[in-house]
Amino acid sequence: MAAEPIALRLPWVEGNPSLRQITDDVCRPLATRPSKSWMACFAVALAALTLGAVSAGYEVATGIGTWGLNKSVGWAFDITNFVFWIGIGHAGTLISAILMLFRQKWRTSISRSAEGMTIFAVMCAGLFPLLHMGRPWFAFWVFPYPNSRGPLWVNFRSPLLWDVVAISTYFTISFVFWFVGMIPDLATLRDRTPAGWRKRLYALLSLGWDGSRRTWSRYETLSLILAGLATPLVVSVHSIVSMDFATSVIPGWHTTLFPPYFVAGAVFSGFGMVMTLLILTRRVMALERYITLRHLEAMAKILLVTGSLVGFCYLTELFLAWYGGNPYERAAFWNRALGPYAWAYWTMMTCNLFVPQLMWWRRLRTSVPVLFVVSLLVNVGMWFERFVIIVTSLHRDFLPSSWTMYKPTWVEVGILIGSFGLFFTLFLLFVQVLPIIAMWEVKSVRAGEAKS
Repeated sequence: MAAEPIALRLPWVEGNPSLRQITDDVCRPLATRPSKSWMACFAVALAALTLGAVSAGYEVATGIGTWGLNKSVGWAFDITNFVFWIGIGHAGTLISAILMLFRQKWRTSISRSAEGMTIFAVMCAGLFPLLHMGRPWFAFWVFPYPNSRGPLWVNFRSPLLWDVVAISTYFTISFVFWFVGMIPDLATLRDRTPAGWRKRLYALLSLGWDGSRRTWSRYETLSLILAGLATPLVVSVHSIVSMDFATSVIPGWHTTLFPPYFVAGAVFSGFGMVMTLLILTRRVMALERYITLRHLEAMAKILLVTGSLVGFCYLTELFLAWYGGNPYERAAFWNRALGPYAWAYWTMMTCNLFVPQLMWWRRLRTSVPVLFVVSLLVNVGMWFERFVIIVTSLHRDFLPSSWTMYKPTWVEVGILIGSFGLFFTLFLLFVQVLPIIAMWEVKSVRAGEAKS
């Protein structure tokens, strides 16, 4: 008897499920009542969101004075959280667009959740410039629409306007890409759902999808066009955010290294959050068959690469501060490493430079508990990176008489917690209402593995 051939690589979909079984497994959570674990997570997220809403309401009613800003530190938690959330959203575009163009099969099981995460992260990021305006009800002034204010226009040379353009463009393309990717699965839900309001909603959202060959051909063409449009955003959006700092004259900020440095850090933090969400989701919703260890290992390799790039940027900054001979640059980085905020700097270095190096060992990058802890530490480190860049460069001014310390108030901490509450509330609703795995993409991968 001839021996069965041994697969050189593990499959992307385990257990050889049929196409019907894939549909049943992905749609099952949508047709059943939420589990107790989902309800517990949703209650915690909703409580955090409520705290954030109360804190934001108090800040808007009272004024920006409720924040811990002072004469030297004019930016702090607000811009830190803004850059953090923008970075979180970068992994979705990378997984959806760039990996699609490169025909990477491992993206199929994780693309939908990453795309949804991008939408929710950009929404969280947009809150902070809005709140920092002080009078958010005038936020529409930043858009160049026909108005009766005569020659009074916004300053298009202001980095704030660059952020508005970047965020609105990024959100629009990401939302369209996310929605278009769900159309075949929405049609599947339309056909499986009994008559009622859910069926009518799915019929409306599926845009008359009939599954014909012509429909599939046009759909794939549209997906590639959107991927081509979205790919430059991975580089451009966070490069624009980095120019908020690089165009200034503050020591530690005005460097041409910031655009690639910020892009690498954004992908790094985004993949960390994707891994955190997927490890929890595959466990709670019993999707281990589709979100496999091979998927997690592929993301761990991305964390290793991008974490090494971020660490290289850290060391390059230190080298340039020493080699450039500018005493103010040297003082800024000396203050970061050994000053009063040294604890934040070394937390950043530990989480972003040293922890990802654990992924060199296959035993560690295929251990789910280790990956979960690493993914959490990555986002802790990336938050502290933004905090270190902003606060440590501002609290020591050119004049020693202006030197001061920054401490966040309960309002700022409450808004930060509320942003996490908003993010997880939206994500939990998403996994309960819409398919978190792209069924049609997983089926194509499964069919390809069956043929090979």
